Amino acid sequence: MAILERNQTRRDPAQGSPPAPAIAIASVVLSMALVAVGNGLMFAYIPVRLGAEGFDPTWAGLIVTGLSAGGLAGCILTGPLVRRVGHARAFMVLSALIVLSNAAVGAGPHPLSWIAARALYGFAICGLFIVAQSWLNDVVANAIRGRVMAFFYVAYVAGLGVGYSTLALIDIRAADAPLIGIAFTALSILPVGLTRLTQPPPPQAASVALGRAWRISPVGVAGMLAVGGLSMTISGFAPIHATAEGYSQADVALLLSAMPVGTLILQVPLGWISDRTDRRFVLAAASALAMVAGLFALGFDGGALAALVVIYVVWDGASESIYSLASAHAADRAGKDDMVALSSSLLFAWSLSGFIVPGIVTGLSAVYGTQAFIYVAIVIAAAFCLFVLWRVVAMSPVPAAE
Repeated sequence: MAILERNQTRRDPAQGSPPAPAIAIASVVLSMALVAVGNGLMFAYIPVRLGAEGFDPTWAGLIVTGLSAGGLAGCILTGPLVRRVGHARAFMVLSALIVLSNAAVGAGPHPLSWIAARALYGFAICGLFIVAQSWLNDVVANAIRGRVMAFFYVAYVAGLGVGYSTLALIDIRAADAPLIGIAFTALSILPVGLTRLTQPPPPQAASVALGRAWRISPVGVAGMLAVGGLSMTISGFAPIHATAEGYSQADVALLLSAMPVGTLILQVPLGWISDRTDRRFVLAAASALAMVAGLFALGFDGGALAALVVIYVVWDGASESIYSLASAHAADRAGKDDMVALSSSLLFAWSLSGFIVPGIVTGLSAVYGTQAFIYVAIVIAAAFCLFVLWRVVAMSPVPAAE
């Protein structure tokens, strides 16, 4: 069954099956939070380790681009994997790939091999998001989806923050970070392996269908394109830029570990509001806030660390909030049997932007300096805000009861 046309609505789980227990939903959320701890540490570790070894910042940018390239492949291949083995087994397979990626990074600072290792990580983490999101979207109703997806993303970002902060506690020249990443990824398999959450039936549509996803929800797809570029630009290049500006390992760790606080503060309230109004209003507000925060980041760039921490907290929180809001908005308009295909398509849009934009930023940084990522992020947020406002004028919302 193909992804449903935009004017069709998804069947509410409450109409066909009892609601899933909160503890069962929490098992999927907990697994992703555990994965995030290792992921956050590796995100912070790689650019700082490369800087400590004397490599040019361009290498760190290429590694971010490689990660996103792997994500594109993950979006294409995860759907067929889920259709073949189911959600739980697919989750375990993808977690094993992250373990392998971290092991390769732990072998030593070899930029070319790290590009391949992070591409494998990108493949696996995009696959994990597809599995987790489609699983959760299958068991929650439209009326609470915004809150559930916000809670899911808050838990993931909280895990990232724990991982970021761990950077200050490790020996940057040792293999501590990859080993910690391996340990937390292995732990993440346990909640999913023990969950009693009912698995969705094998999806009838499992391939990427970006055009159909656009017909269902242009704002949802555009939101993923925007947040993919914003997320990979801010989280990927903030440590590169901070290291190039001369901030210490502890300063970079503090900045990165503080950034997820903005998501923790903004994500759940925005999700709650979006369940009670047109989600597009909330998306427009989040993107406008991201644009303003980016302007402040530009104005205070290179200044006092305390000011930068506050600005980056708001900037990252507003930008990352677009992810769950756009995902929930698109799922409101999809059919129950098409959640895997929709999740694959949305993550493909995220990864496509996350692949293209870091490549652009890497090229601009080589010419104009590492500050270029701030300008790019501002442009993305402004463009998406204008697009959402145009869609609000052009199209009516989907009622929450549908």
